[in-house]
Amino acid sequence: MQNLRGILYVVLAMLIFTIEDGFNKALSVTIPTGQIVLLLGIGGTLIFVVASLIGRQPFRRAEVLHPLTLVRSASEGVATMSFVVSLALVPISTVASVFQAAPLAITLGAALFLGEKVGWRRWTAVLVGFAGVLVIIRPGMAGFQPQALVVLLAVSAIAVRDLCSRRLPAGLPSTVASALGFSALIPAALGLSFATGSGFVAMDAREWLYMIAAIVTFAVAYYFLVSATRLGDASALTPFRYTRLIFTLILGALVFGERPDLPTYFGATMIIGSGLYTYLRERRLARSTLKRKPTDGIV
Repeated sequence: MQNLRGILYVVLAMLIFTIEDGFNKALSVTIPTGQIVLLLGIGGTLIFVVASLIGRQPFRRAEVLHPLTLVRSASEGVATMSFVVSLALVPISTVASVFQAAPLAITLGAALFLGEKVGWRRWTAVLVGFAGVLVIIRPGMAGFQPQALVVLLAVSAIAVRDLCSRRLPAGLPSTVASALGFSALIPAALGLSFATGSGFVAMDAREWLYMIAAIVTFAVAYYFLVSATRLGDASALTPFRYTRLIFTLILGALVFGERPDLPTYFGATMIIGSGLYTYLRERRLARSTLKRKPTDGIV
């Protein structure tokens, strides 16, 4: 039952994240990226601080200063900043396609840093998935978009964030964890603005409306995703992250008039196919482990 609720939360989060991506993409035409990230950070922090106060979940607790909490918050800042920057530089469908490699990066991180056993089949699936990323980005070819490499930074940071979420202290409420994650966007945005020299610009009524909508949808989707990560098993939730690509392709076609080319579709298929195989393999191993002797290996 918990996995079912977690799956529902993930699908809702992916749909709402897609809507938020659309607002950020539209804003990036006239508003500097650092300003967008800064307002997202301020707005999201305020929302979750208020939610924590209403829920009587104080920030003065040892879990807030736990190393995993701090690393998770920092990785959230890097992930969101990189993702919003990529939305401003490349088509939203390309961003979403490359971003589907995040579950594979999580599998890779779990094997390297959490000691999870990954056999040659899943290692092959991970390699195929990242080959799909190369098909989409096409380094060294005429269609190469170096800006799309920024998405890979977001993928790496997302993997760190989610791996930390799986090990967060049990006493840390999701609202507090979310507030800390959003607060990390503020220094990240200021650093981005300083590095690029873009500064800040005045916003009209339409831009403020889009910005408020982006903040609200980001906060809602973020809370659903944090809750899902802490509620359900990663192996059960991971496949449903791919629904974001479906939602984004629809949004890109209807709102931004995007028509991804054949290599983008092929690369996305490689990424999703390898991700789904990894998921099915993990589920099979989880079932078979219960029937095996402790000395049996895992492949």
